[in-house]
Amino acid sequence: MHKPYSYRDDPAVPDFPDDNPIIIFDGVCVMCSAWARFILKHDRSERYRLLPAQTDLGAALYHHYGLNPIDYETNVLIENGRAYFKSTGTIRMFVSLGLPWSLMAVFRIIPEGIRDKAYEMIARNRYRWFGKRDTCYIATQAEKKRFLP
Repeated sequence: MHKPYSYRDDPAVPDFPDDNPIIIFDGVCVMCSAWARFILKHDRSERYRLLPAQTDLGAALYHHYGLNPIDYETNVLIENGRAYFKSTGTIRMFVSLGLPWSLMAVFRIIPEGIRDKAYEMIARNRYRWFGKRDTCYIATQAEKKRFLP
């Protein structure tokens, strides 16, 4: 378990603005890119910042948290300096979007190990089921302010 804001002490992680929650996602995964677009559409307060895992910063953060910086098995939510992974991170993201999405909190009653097994099955098969892009997700001009550089 990493202490909050531990990445600030890691010389391999470049400085970045962390005053808003950050979602790191697989930018070539069609499903993950659709998730990023979903967040952009439903995060009315524009609270979240997005970061493709394929960026230098994304890879450094994956490495910092002991994740494979090439085979992205989970989105990462960094909120208040803490990292959340797999189903826990996803539920936290949904809950913060307000109704009706916050109703996803009901999934917290399912033990994390079971939720994460389902998450892992989807993550393992996401390219086969949903596809893979040749290039990383490219933000529109209007979306660019929501992405970390």
